[in-house]
Amino acid sequence: MKIAILGFGTVGSGVYDIIANGDTRMRVTAIFIRPTHPATMPEMTTDLDAILNDPTIDVIVETMGGLHPAHDYILQALQHGKHVVTANKAVVAKYLPEFTAVAAQHHVQFYFEATTGGGIPWIRNLERAARIDQIDTIEGIFNGTSNYILDQMQRAHLDFDPVLLAAKDMGYAEADPSADIDGEDVVNKLKISAALAYNMAPPRDVPTFGIRNVSKADIDFFASQHQVLRLIGKSKRDGDHYSMVVEPRLYSETALAANTFENFNLIRLHGQTIGDLQFYGQGAGKYPTANAIVQDLYDILENGPHLDRSFDQPLHFDANLNVTDYVLRADPMTFAMFNDRETEIVNDRLVIKQIPTGDMHKLMRGVLAIDADAFMAAIGDSELAAKDVLHQRDQEVIG
Repeated sequence: MKIAILGFGTVGSGVYDIIANGDTRMRVTAIFIRPTHPATMPEMTTDLDAILNDPTIDVIVETMGGLHPAHDYILQALQHGKHVVTANKAVVAKYLPEFTAVAAQHHVQFYFEATTGGGIPWIRNLERAARIDQIDTIEGIFNGTSNYILDQMQRAHLDFDPVLLAAKDMGYAEADPSADIDGEDVVNKLKISAALAYNMAPPRDVPTFGIRNVSKADIDFFASQHQVLRLIGKSKRDGDHYSMVVEPRLYSETALAANTFENFNLIRLHGQTIGDLQFYGQGAGKYPTANAIVQDLYDILENGPHLDRSFDQPLHFDANLNVTDYVLRADPMTFAMFNDRETEIVNDRLVIKQIPTGDMHKLMRGVLAIDADAFMAAIGDSELAAKDVLHQRDQEVIG
Protein backbone atom coordinates (compact mmCIF):
# COMPACT_ATOMS: atom_id res chain seq x y z
CA MET A 1 0.00 0.00 0.00
CA LYS A 2 1.45 3.33 -1.10
CA ILE A 3 0.83 6.38 1.05
CA ALA A 4 1.12 10.13 0.64
CA ILE A 5 1.43 12.36 3.72
CA LEU A 6 0.13 15.93 3.56
CA GLY A 7 2.17 17.99 5.97
CA PHE A 8 5.41 16.98 7.66
CA GLY A 9 5.27 18.49 11.12
CA THR A 10 5.25 16.64 14.43
CA VAL A 11 2.53 14.12 13.57
CA GLY A 12 3.37 13.68 9.89
CA SER A 13 7.01 12.92 10.64
CA GLY A 14 5.90 10.50 13.36
CA VAL A 15 3.77 8.60 10.86
CA TYR A 16 6.70 8.44 8.46
CA ASP A 17 9.01 7.07 11.17
CA ILE A 18 6.61 4.28 12.19
CA ILE A 19 5.97 3.21 8.60
CA ALA A 20 9.65 3.39 7.60
CA ASN A 21 10.61 1.13 10.49
CA GLY A 22 7.58 -1.17 10.36
CA ASP A 23 5.45 -3.28 8.03
CA THR A 24 6.99 -3.53 4.56
CA ARG A 25 3.49 -3.74 3.05
CA MET A 26 3.23 0.02 3.62
CA ARG A 27 5.43 2.65 2.01
CA VAL A 28 5.36 6.43 1.98
CA THR A 29 5.99 7.47 -1.62
CA ALA A 30 5.07 11.17 -1.44
CA ILE A 31 5.14 13.93 1.17
CA PHE A 32 3.32 17.15 0.35
CA ILE A 33 5.02 20.27 1.74
CA ARG A 34 4.32 23.97 1.40
CA PRO A 35 6.56 25.95 -0.97
CA THR A 36 8.20 27.63 2.04
CA HIS A 37 9.26 24.27 3.49
CA PRO A 38 12.70 23.05 2.34
CA ALA A 39 12.60 19.75 0.44
CA THR A 40 15.03 17.64 2.47
CA MET A 41 13.81 14.18 1.36
CA PRO A 42 13.31 12.68 -2.10
CA GLU A 43 9.62 11.96 -1.38
CA MET A 44 8.85 15.63 -0.76
CA THR A 45 6.88 17.65 -3.31
CA THR A 46 4.88 20.87 -3.54
CA ASP A 47 2.68 19.46 -6.32
CA LEU A 48 -0.59 18.27 -4.80
CA ASP A 49 -2.13 17.52 -8.19
CA ALA A 50 0.66 15.05 -8.93
CA ILE A 51 -0.25 13.19 -5.74
CA LEU A 52 -3.99 13.23 -6.46
CA ASN A 53 -3.52 12.01 -10.01
CA ASP A 54 -0.98 9.31 -9.18
CA PRO A 55 -2.89 6.01 -9.59
CA THR A 56 -0.33 4.13 -7.50
CA ILE A 57 -1.11 6.11 -4.33
CA ASP A 58 -3.80 4.33 -2.32
CA VAL A 59 -4.11 6.44 0.83
CA ILE A 60 -3.61 10.06 1.74
CA VAL A 61 -2.74 10.92 5.35
CA GLU A 62 -3.66 14.51 6.18
CA THR A 63 -1.69 16.01 9.09
CA MET A 64 -1.67 19.69 8.15
CA GLY A 65 -4.26 20.78 10.71
CA GLY A 66 -6.71 23.66 10.57
CA LEU A 67 -9.83 24.04 8.46
CA HIS A 68 -8.35 25.34 5.23
CA PRO A 69 -6.90 24.15 2.95
CA ALA A 70 -7.33 20.80 4.75
CA HIS A 71 -11.07 20.66 3.94
CA ASP A 72 -10.45 21.07 0.21
CA TYR A 73 -7.52 18.66 0.17
CA ILE A 74 -9.49 15.91 1.93
CA LEU A 75 -12.45 16.34 -0.41
CA GLN A 76 -10.20 16.24 -3.48
CA ALA A 77 -8.47 13.11 -2.23
CA LEU A 78 -11.78 11.31 -1.65
CA GLN A 79 -13.10 12.44 -5.03
CA HIS A 80 -9.96 11.04 -6.67
CA GLY A 81 -10.69 7.64 -5.17
CA LYS A 82 -8.09 7.81 -2.40
CA HIS A 83 -8.75 6.56 1.11
CA VAL A 84 -8.12 9.32 3.67
CA VAL A 85 -6.79 9.13 7.22
CA THR A 86 -6.55 12.30 9.28
CA ALA A 87 -5.64 13.52 12.75
CA ASN A 88 -7.25 16.92 12.12
CA LYS A 89 -9.97 17.24 14.75
CA ALA A 90 -11.03 20.76 13.75
CA VAL A 91 -11.87 19.85 10.16
CA VAL A 92 -13.49 16.55 11.12
CA ALA A 93 -15.66 18.17 13.79
CA LYS A 94 -17.01 20.65 11.24
CA TYR A 95 -17.26 18.50 8.11
CA LEU A 96 -17.63 14.89 9.28
CA PRO A 97 -21.05 14.24 7.64
CA GLU A 98 -19.79 15.72 4.35
CA PHE A 99 -16.57 13.68 4.33
CA THR A 100 -18.48 10.51 5.17
CA ALA A 101 -20.98 11.03 2.33
CA VAL A 102 -18.28 11.81 -0.25
CA ALA A 103 -16.22 8.79 0.80
CA ALA A 104 -19.26 6.54 0.36
CA GLN A 105 -20.00 8.03 -3.08
CA HIS A 106 -16.48 7.19 -4.25
CA HIS A 107 -16.26 3.79 -2.52
CA VAL A 108 -13.33 4.74 -0.32
CA GLN A 109 -12.85 4.94 3.42
CA PHE A 110 -12.46 7.92 5.73
CA TYR A 111 -10.75 7.24 9.06
CA PHE A 112 -10.00 9.64 11.91
CA GLU A 113 -9.09 7.64 15.03
CA ALA A 114 -6.21 10.01 15.78
CA THR A 115 -8.48 13.04 16.11
CA THR A 116 -9.69 12.07 19.58
CA GLY A 117 -7.81 10.58 22.49
CA GLY A 118 -4.29 10.52 21.05
CA GLY A 119 -3.12 6.92 21.21
CA ILE A 120 -6.34 5.64 22.83
CA PRO A 121 -8.50 3.51 20.49
CA TRP A 122 -11.51 5.63 21.44
CA ILE A 123 -13.28 6.19 18.11
CA ARG A 124 -13.29 2.51 17.13
CA ASN A 125 -14.62 1.39 20.50
CA LEU A 126 -17.21 4.16 20.67
CA GLU A 127 -18.55 3.11 17.27
CA ARG A 128 -18.60 -0.54 18.28
CA ALA A 129 -20.58 0.31 21.41
CA ALA A 130 -22.99 2.58 19.56
CA ARG A 131 -23.91 0.04 16.90
CA ILE A 132 -25.71 -2.18 19.44
CA ASP A 133 -26.37 0.15 22.37
CA GLN A 134 -27.85 3.57 23.08
CA ILE A 135 -25.05 5.74 24.44
CA ASP A 136 -26.34 8.28 26.94
CA THR A 137 -23.11 9.74 28.38
CA ILE A 138 -19.69 10.75 27.09
CA GLU A 139 -17.36 12.35 29.60
CA GLY A 140 -13.69 12.77 30.18
CA ILE A 141 -10.28 14.32 29.88
CA PHE A 142 -9.84 14.78 26.14
CA ASN A 143 -6.83 17.10 26.09
CA GLY A 144 -3.36 16.05 27.21
CA THR A 145 -1.94 19.57 27.26
CA SER A 146 -4.49 21.00 29.67
CA ASN A 147 -4.28 17.90 31.84
CA TYR A 148 -0.49 18.22 32.04
CA ILE A 149 -0.83 21.87 33.09
CA LEU A 150 -3.43 21.23 35.81
CA ASP A 151 -1.61 18.15 37.08
CA GLN A 152 1.72 19.96 37.38
CA MET A 153 0.13 23.00 39.02
CA GLN A 154 -1.24 20.72 41.72
CA ARG A 155 1.50 18.14 42.23
CA ALA A 156 4.51 20.44 41.68
CA HIS A 157 2.85 23.49 43.32
CA LEU A 158 3.57 25.73 40.35
CA ASP A 159 1.69 28.62 38.76
CA PHE A 160 0.14 28.54 35.31
CA ASP A 161 2.74 30.36 33.18
CA PRO A 162 5.85 28.29 34.01
CA VAL A 163 3.91 25.04 33.54
CA LEU A 164 2.61 26.20 30.16
CA LEU A 165 6.17 27.02 29.14
CA ALA A 166 7.29 23.54 30.18
CA ALA A 167 4.43 22.02 28.17
CA LYS A 168 5.68 23.87 25.09
CA ASP A 169 9.25 22.68 25.69
CA MET A 170 8.03 19.07 25.93
CA GLY A 171 6.04 19.32 22.71
CA TYR A 172 2.64 19.00 24.42
CA ALA A 173 1.58 22.60 23.72
CA GLU A 174 1.74 24.53 20.45
CA ALA A 175 3.39 27.94 20.12
CA ASP A 176 -0.15 29.32 20.32
CA PRO A 177 -1.80 27.12 22.99
CA SER A 178 -5.20 28.84 22.80
CA ALA A 179 -7.10 25.81 21.44
CA ASP A 180 -5.85 23.68 24.33
CA ILE A 181 -6.21 26.05 27.27
CA ASP A 182 -9.44 27.70 26.09
CA GLY A 183 -11.16 24.37 25.50
CA GLU A 184 -11.69 24.51 21.72
CA ASP A 185 -9.65 21.35 21.17
CA VAL A 186 -11.94 19.51 23.60
CA VAL A 187 -15.01 20.98 21.87
CA ASN A 188 -13.92 19.49 18.55
CA LYS A 189 -13.23 16.08 20.08
CA LEU A 190 -16.54 16.12 21.95
CA LYS A 191 -18.43 17.04 18.76
CA ILE A 192 -16.84 14.12 16.90
CA SER A 193 -17.61 11.73 19.74
CA ALA A 194 -21.22 12.87 20.15
CA ALA A 195 -21.83 12.70 16.40
CA LEU A 196 -20.76 9.05 16.41
CA ALA A 197 -22.51 8.16 19.68
CA TYR A 198 -25.86 9.70 18.77
CA ASN A 199 -25.62 9.46 14.96
CA MET A 200 -26.40 13.15 14.54
CA ALA A 201 -24.80 16.35 13.30
CA PRO A 202 -23.43 18.20 16.36
CA PRO A 203 -24.39 21.79 17.23
CA ARG A 204 -22.35 24.73 16.02
CA ASP A 205 -21.94 26.28 19.48
CA VAL A 206 -21.09 24.45 22.70
CA PRO A 207 -20.91 26.14 26.15
CA THR A 208 -17.16 26.37 26.74
CA PHE A 209 -14.92 27.71 29.49
CA GLY A 210 -11.22 26.88 29.62
CA ILE A 211 -8.36 27.03 32.11
CA ARG A 212 -6.61 30.21 30.97
CA ASN A 213 -7.60 32.04 34.19
CA VAL A 214 -6.84 29.33 36.73
CA SER A 215 -4.30 30.35 39.37
CA LYS A 216 -2.13 28.55 41.89
CA ALA A 217 -4.36 30.01 44.60
CA ASP A 218 -7.38 28.34 42.99
CA ILE A 219 -5.60 24.98 42.82
CA ASP A 220 -4.46 25.31 46.44
CA PHE A 221 -8.00 26.15 47.56
CA PHE A 222 -9.45 23.15 45.76
CA ALA A 223 -6.75 20.93 47.30
CA SER A 224 -7.73 22.17 50.76
CA GLN A 225 -11.23 20.92 49.99
CA HIS A 226 -9.79 17.53 48.87
CA GLN A 227 -10.73 18.26 45.27
CA VAL A 228 -8.75 18.09 42.01
CA LEU A 229 -9.42 20.21 38.93
CA ARG A 230 -9.61 18.78 35.42
CA LEU A 231 -10.76 20.24 32.08
CA ILE A 232 -13.66 18.05 31.02
CA GLY A 233 -15.78 17.54 27.94
CA LYS A 234 -19.19 16.07 28.68
CA SER A 235 -22.30 15.14 26.73
CA LYS A 236 -25.55 13.64 27.99
CA ARG A 237 -28.50 12.28 26.06
CA ASP A 238 -32.03 12.00 27.41
CA GLY A 239 -34.56 10.75 24.85
CA ASP A 240 -34.46 13.10 21.88
CA HIS A 241 -32.56 15.83 23.78
CA TYR A 242 -28.84 16.06 24.45
CA SER A 243 -26.35 18.44 26.03
CA MET A 244 -22.69 19.22 25.51
CA VAL A 245 -20.34 21.30 27.64
CA VAL A 246 -16.60 21.88 28.06
CA GLU A 247 -15.55 23.30 31.42
CA PRO A 248 -13.21 22.87 34.39
CA ARG A 249 -14.66 20.31 36.79
CA LEU A 250 -13.79 19.31 40.34
CA TYR A 251 -13.42 15.69 41.42
CA SER A 252 -12.74 14.12 44.79
CA GLU A 253 -9.04 13.34 45.15
CA THR A 254 -9.74 9.59 45.02
CA ALA A 255 -11.61 9.72 41.68
CA LEU A 256 -10.04 8.21 38.56
CA ALA A 257 -10.07 11.58 36.78
CA ALA A 258 -8.20 13.16 39.70
CA ASN A 259 -5.54 10.47 39.37
CA THR A 260 -5.07 10.85 35.61
CA PHE A 261 -1.64 12.48 35.50
CA GLU A 262 0.68 14.21 33.03
CA ASN A 263 -0.56 14.26 29.40
CA PHE A 264 -2.85 11.27 29.79
CA ASN A 265 -6.52 11.15 28.80
CA LEU A 266 -9.37 9.34 30.51
CA ILE A 267 -12.60 9.10 28.50
CA ARG A 268 -15.80 7.35 29.54
CA LEU A 269 -18.95 6.27 27.78
CA HIS A 270 -22.10 4.86 29.28
CA GLY A 271 -24.47 2.65 27.33
CA GLN A 272 -27.82 1.38 28.51
CA THR A 273 -26.77 -2.28 28.25
CA ILE A 274 -22.97 -2.15 28.39
CA GLY A 275 -22.83 0.25 31.34
CA ASP A 276 -19.61 2.21 31.91
CA LEU A 277 -16.54 1.78 29.69
CA GLN A 278 -13.44 3.86 30.41
CA PHE A 279 -10.42 4.37 28.15
CA TYR A 280 -7.03 5.58 29.39
CA GLY A 281 -3.86 6.48 27.52
CA GLN A 282 -1.58 9.21 26.26
CA GLY A 283 -3.54 12.06 24.75
CA ALA A 284 -0.75 14.20 23.33
CA GLY A 285 2.61 13.73 21.70
CA LYS A 286 4.16 12.79 18.39
CA TYR A 287 4.08 9.00 18.51
CA PRO A 288 0.79 8.32 20.34
CA THR A 289 -1.06 10.30 17.65
CA ALA A 290 1.00 8.82 14.82
CA ASN A 291 0.32 5.36 16.21
CA ALA A 292 -3.45 5.93 15.93
CA ILE A 293 -3.02 6.99 12.29
CA VAL A 294 -1.04 3.88 11.46
CA GLN A 295 -3.72 1.74 13.13
CA ASP A 296 -6.21 3.27 10.67
CA LEU A 297 -3.84 2.45 7.82
CA TYR A 298 -3.79 -1.17 8.94
CA ASP A 299 -7.59 -1.23 8.90
CA ILE A 300 -7.55 -0.06 5.30
CA LEU A 301 -4.76 -2.47 4.36
CA GLU A 302 -6.57 -5.41 5.90
CA ASN A 303 -10.08 -4.36 4.80
CA GLY A 304 -11.14 -3.80 8.39
CA PRO A 305 -14.70 -2.92 9.40
CA HIS A 306 -16.03 0.44 8.29
CA LEU A 307 -19.28 1.28 10.00
CA ASP A 308 -22.17 3.06 8.34
CA ARG A 309 -22.65 6.62 9.53
CA SER A 310 -25.67 8.68 8.50
CA PHE A 311 -25.77 11.46 11.14
CA ASP A 312 -29.50 11.86 10.59
CA GLN A 313 -31.01 11.49 14.06
CA PRO A 314 -33.33 14.50 14.73
CA LEU A 315 -32.06 15.30 18.23
CA HIS A 316 -32.47 18.63 20.01
CA PHE A 317 -29.61 20.41 21.75
CA ASP A 318 -30.41 21.62 25.28
CA ALA A 319 -27.64 23.36 27.21
CA ASN A 320 -29.77 23.22 30.37
CA LEU A 321 -30.39 19.48 30.33
CA ASN A 322 -28.31 19.16 33.51
CA VAL A 323 -27.84 21.26 36.63
CA THR A 324 -24.88 21.32 39.00
CA ASP A 325 -23.12 23.38 41.65
CA TYR A 326 -20.39 25.79 40.59
CA VAL A 327 -17.65 27.60 42.47
CA LEU A 328 -16.83 31.12 41.26
CA ARG A 329 -13.74 33.19 41.99
CA ALA A 330 -14.39 36.75 40.86
CA ASP A 331 -14.75 40.37 41.92
CA PRO A 332 -17.39 40.27 44.70
CA MET A 333 -19.45 42.90 42.88
CA THR A 334 -20.34 40.21 40.33
CA PHE A 335 -21.93 38.03 43.02
CA ALA A 336 -25.12 40.11 42.77
CA MET A 337 -25.77 38.45 39.39
CA PHE A 338 -26.65 35.30 41.34
CA ASN A 339 -29.01 36.86 43.92
CA ASP A 340 -31.93 34.77 42.64
CA ARG A 341 -29.96 31.56 43.25
CA GLU A 342 -29.09 29.64 46.37
CA THR A 343 -25.48 30.55 47.11
CA GLU A 344 -22.80 30.27 49.78
CA ILE A 345 -19.51 32.12 50.23
CA VAL A 346 -16.52 29.90 50.99
CA ASN A 347 -13.08 31.47 51.36
CA ASP A 348 -14.09 34.55 49.30
CA ARG A 349 -15.48 32.33 46.55
CA LEU A 350 -19.13 32.03 45.64
CA VAL A 351 -20.68 28.57 45.48
CA ILE A 352 -23.82 28.61 43.32
CA LYS A 353 -26.15 25.69 44.06
CA GLN A 354 -27.97 23.65 41.41
CA ILE A 355 -27.85 26.01 38.43
CA PRO A 356 -28.47 24.78 34.87
CA THR A 357 -25.23 24.50 32.94
CA GLY A 358 -26.30 26.74 30.05
CA ASP A 359 -27.49 29.46 32.43
CA MET A 360 -24.19 29.40 34.34
CA HIS A 361 -22.16 29.82 31.17
CA LYS A 362 -24.32 32.77 30.06
CA LEU A 363 -23.93 34.45 33.44
CA MET A 364 -20.19 33.78 33.36
CA ARG A 365 -19.90 35.86 30.22
CA GLY A 366 -21.36 38.76 32.20
CA VAL A 367 -18.93 38.11 35.04
CA LEU A 368 -15.95 38.19 32.65
CA ALA A 369 -17.12 41.53 31.26
CA ILE A 370 -16.55 42.96 34.74
CA ASP A 371 -13.63 40.79 35.89
CA ALA A 372 -11.60 39.43 32.97
CA ASP A 373 -9.56 37.21 35.33
CA ALA A 374 -12.53 35.42 36.91
CA PHE A 375 -12.58 31.64 37.10
CA MET A 376 -15.31 29.04 37.59
CA ALA A 377 -15.47 25.28 37.98
CA ALA A 378 -18.30 22.79 38.15
CA ILE A 379 -18.48 20.56 41.23
CA GLY A 380 -18.52 17.09 39.73
CA ASP A 381 -20.49 15.12 42.29
CA SER A 382 -23.35 17.64 42.48
CA GLU A 383 -24.78 17.12 38.99
CA LEU A 384 -28.38 16.07 38.45
CA ALA A 385 -30.62 15.85 35.43
CA ALA A 386 -32.88 18.89 35.11
CA LYS A 387 -36.00 16.69 35.23
CA ASP A 388 -34.81 15.17 38.53
CA VAL A 389 -34.34 18.63 40.02
CA LEU A 390 -37.85 19.63 38.96
CA HIS A 391 -39.24 16.41 40.42
CA GLN A 392 -37.36 17.05 43.66
CA ARG A 393 -38.78 20.56 43.91
CA ASP A 394 -42.29 19.31 43.18
CA GLN A 395 -41.95 16.78 45.99
CA GLU A 396 -40.80 19.50 48.37
CA VAL A 397 -43.85 21.61 47.46
CA ILE A 398 -46.17 18.65 47.97
CA GLY A 399 -44.47 17.78 51.23
